[in-house]
Amino acid sequence: MPDSAGARRPYLQPLSRSWWLKHSFFLRYMLREATVLPLLFFCGCLLAGLYSLAQGESQYQSWLAFMAQPWVIALNALLLLASFYHAKTFFELFPRVMPLLPAPLMIAGQWLGTIAVALLLLWLFGAIG
Repeated sequence: MPDSAGARRPYLQPLSRSWWLKHSFFLRYMLREATVLPLLFFCGCLLAGLYSLAQGESQYQSWLAFMAQPWVIALNALLLLASFYHAKTFFELFPRVMPLLPAPLMIAGQWLGTIAVALLLLWLFGAIG
């Protein structure tokens, strides 16, 4: 039985902290995973809105004023773009995991479903006539 102190260790190549920036596949993967950061801000804003609604009208009006600030609107626009990128990559990966139909048909169906749900919600909340 070999002595563990004298055993050879496998060579581990040192990696820099930015190794993933050199490969487009890993860069896209990290970008997709980073789309969770704006979502955290958005969820926090929604929770703060619910809390302020429970506190009364003046608190809710303060929250509405906060949400109307230009930097919050810009951050929410960034969130929307990040969500679209995340949906795009998810919809492209889904047919590889569950190949029930041809990939273009599945991707188109997922986008149509997303648009249908969005239109339904807009109609329910009175944003469209």
